[in-house]
Amino acid sequence: MTAGLRGARAWITGRPWLTDIALGGGLTVFDVVTLLGRTPTPSAAGLALWGLQTVPLFWRRRRPRLVLAAMTVGFVLFAVIDPVPGKTPGPYFLIFAVFALARCAPATVSVPGTLLSLAAAVTADLLSGRSGPLRLDSLEPTTATAFVAFLSVAWLLGYGARRIDLGTRRLRDLNDRLRAQQEINARQAVVTERARIARDLHDVVAHHVSAIAVQARSAEDVLQDDPRLALQGVTRIAETADVALVEMRRILGLLAAQREDPGPEPSLRHVDRLFDATEATGCRVAATLGPSIDAVPSAVQVSAYRILQEALTNVIKHAGPTDVQVALRAADAALTVEVENGPAAAVHRPVPGSGRGLMGVRERVLAFGGALEAGPRPDGGWRVHATLPFQGAR
Repeated sequence: MTAGLRGARAWITGRPWLTDIALGGGLTVFDVVTLLGRTPTPSAAGLALWGLQTVPLFWRRRRPRLVLAAMTVGFVLFAVIDPVPGKTPGPYFLIFAVFALARCAPATVSVPGTLLSLAAAVTADLLSGRSGPLRLDSLEPTTATAFVAFLSVAWLLGYGARRIDLGTRRLRDLNDRLRAQQEINARQAVVTERARIARDLHDVVAHHVSAIAVQARSAEDVLQDDPRLALQGVTRIAETADVALVEMRRILGLLAAQREDPGPEPSLRHVDRLFDATEATGCRVAATLGPSIDAVPSAVQVSAYRILQEALTNVIKHAGPTDVQVALRAADAALTVEVENGPAAAVHRPVPGSGRGLMGVRERVLAFGGALEAGPRPDGGWRVHATLPFQGAR
């Protein structure tokens, strides 16, 4: 029962013209039937002037100023001509027009319109002798006090309803803007997360595939002369491929809505894996790890791990078996990552790259407001020096 009433009210609320038809048509029919029952029966002109008091209410939402003007003119004519002796509309019909004007028009329009209508109606009533003078102790319809009181209350109610409508519309607009902004933020978050995952995937694939490529070429070189050494190289290739698959599954697991734990994020506690994979390609890694790196914020550790991974990947691809010096130091609220390598081996065949790796390193450093230096050394090697401030960690 309650649900049915709510549905009916919602249906009517969505069709305001039904209210206008019920108000204008209902009042007109009621008044005409009442007048026709009087003796003597009013003339057609009298019925028309009386109907002019209510018929304009059909358009009270679309033309509120015109409706109030028409009803005021009808009231004045009825008071002057007096087509139905002893019958007066009083202020009752005008309150509907004043309410509609105050609700649908700004105060700068509704206040002057209401005052003009009030002045015209009171003047016409006083001159026709239908109404007495203003009396503060009486609200009888036959006094001008009733006009002032009823029309003032109608205007206040209409003005309050207008403020409520404007507030509701403003809240609806703000809600729509908020929903649109949330959708934009959600899409931006997805794009940002995909870019981060793409960088991580590039770092993993580039590092391990480069190591596999170097190991495969080394195994190819010694296959005829030392099959046992070649077999060791193939074993390292398999191990490197297994590690690459594990890390790729962990990263790709972030893209799928799965409940299982994708595994811990990389951190500086796992840099030995990078060193082992690098040394498996023939490089000689000498690492210096500061005593405070475990206290580095986790966000900085993840980026530092990826920067170190990319730097070692570039050593494997472009220099091959060579000496590598790695230094990680935490001081002055910042982490320093430094990787230096010697010149490329004479027999090394470089693995082609896309250049995305160094771009990713630069993006990671800039995300923390840090600084990056990357360039050749005088002896033909390469140096990467990155600084990641802790205050940029999010």
